[in-house]
Amino acid sequence: MNIQNYITKSEQTAWNPLVEKGVHYPGLFVKSLRFDPETNRSKTILLKFSAGARYPYHVHPAGEEIFVLEGSCEVAGARLEAGDHLYTPPTGKHGVYSADGCVLLLSIPEEVILLES
Repeated sequence: MNIQNYITKSEQTAWNPLVEKGVHYPGLFVKSLRFDPETNRSKTILLKFSAGARYPYHVHPAGEEIFVLEGSCEVAGARLEAGDHLYTPPTGKHGVYSADGCVLLLSIPEEVILLES
């Protein structure tokens, strides 16, 4: 095993606008940290919210972990600040909003499913 193949230099990676299934989410930017070729999706990402940005209400079939690196956001009515960790269990539902902007580290084992709010 060559460990170099498993290192992502996130500071050398550009922020890309978040586009999922052809839908662009204004004010959201992503960096892939771990891409899974078997599922053709990133399972670990950095997600940056500009002030006032939101990600719509959705369900996590296999759960999710969020760690707030910078700023703050609101998830299901709870305020998360830098240093906070949130584990969403499988089938957990929520949206995410950031009034002032934030950077999140997310581990998402399976693709989310958007829901009507």
